[in-house]
Amino acid sequence: MRKFLYLISPNKIKPSFYLDLEEVLSSNKVMFFQLRLKDYSASKILNIGKKIRKITKKYKVKFLINDSFKIAKNINADGCHIGQSDGTINSARDVLKKKIIGITCHGSKRLILNAIKEKPNYLALGSFFKSKLKPNAKKARKDLISWTKKRTSLPLVAIGGIDNKNFKSLLKFGVNYLAISSFIWNNPRLKPKEAIKLFYINENTR
Repeated sequence: MRKFLYLISPNKIKPSFYLDLEEVLSSNKVMFFQLRLKDYSASKILNIGKKIRKITKKYKVKFLINDSFKIAKNINADGCHIGQSDGTINSARDVLKKKIIGITCHGSKRLILNAIKEKPNYLALGSFFKSKLKPNAKKARKDLISWTKKRTSLPLVAIGGIDNKNFKSLLKFGVNYLAISSFIWNNPRLKPKEAIKLFYINENTR
């Protein structure tokens, strides 16, 4: 089965989260899991991250830390995802060496071209749809995906408001991975293990 999902954590980690994460990762659809906790201290992220590390290893999922490459190193995560204000790819590379480093480029061609020069491991583009995680994010056009693919062979992660009804349209434009969060963790109708089942592709979905 092709792993095509890039799962981002909920904003708050509840006691039930760890079991939910096990059930979601057991679907064998998730390639990356990113721990994104904006309102937690570094020590709390470290403690939570150590628990998650065991689960991601069990299911052979790449574990990334959002924002902080120093925490990523301390946890021995597989890498780090950085935004435009979290330091440069080169400074992250100094700390993480050959580990995975991804960067958010929003919908900006200028940021994409700048990032390509610094040789990250993937580019995150979006927001393609209205996002609960980032409600004020500027919308990106889907043709940005094909524009980027003409300029780099780096893997592309699509972000922003992706759900079971719109995800296939992004795959058809050629993205490698789909970042999902709210549909899995904050779904009013479905539990995480049920929500993940709605993301499925066949060999004709490209």
